[in-house]
Amino acid sequence: MQHWMVCILLLFIVFCDVSTQRKKKTVQTLSRGWGDDITWVQTYEEGLSQAVKSKKPLMIIHHLENCPHSKALKKAFAEHQTIQKLAKSDFIMLNLVHETSDDNLAPDGFYVPRILFVDPSLTVRADIAGKYANRKYAYEPSDVNILADNMMKAKILLKSEHKKHTDL
Repeated sequence: MQHWMVCILLLFIVFCDVSTQRKKKTVQTLSRGWGDDITWVQTYEEGLSQAVKSKKPLMIIHHLENCPHSKALKKAFAEHQTIQKLAKSDFIMLNLVHETSDDNLAPDGFYVPRILFVDPSLTVRADIAGKYANRKYAYEPSDVNILADNMMKAKILLKSEHKKHTDL
């Protein structure tokens, strides 16, 4: 009788362990590793709507899960305190692993990773770019300070333009 109890207890423990491991593997958040403390929107359309309502700029990160450049930028982005703070408080955030139907989000091509800003008037800010002439909206891990500066620029431009246009 004790032998059966031990077997049942052992099976129960194995089942619980397998069930716990399965749950850990299937949890996927909208952050996709870019910052779990940041509120992320699910779609481009939702991001545009939230930008208009909140009067905050939308920051769109185009990336691919298996791209080594995207992975490296994601790690640097997630570790940069200023970027995380700005993303959490001053932006509507969206990261996309697929292209949108809006050609304005690929002003110089469909490469990854690329980061674009859209202001609450739904204008893609082509004037906020990185340092590369052939891929204006690309950032590498060593460019995170440039990205943080561009985030500040997007925030400041929005405030200065909002003062000029009270209809925003």
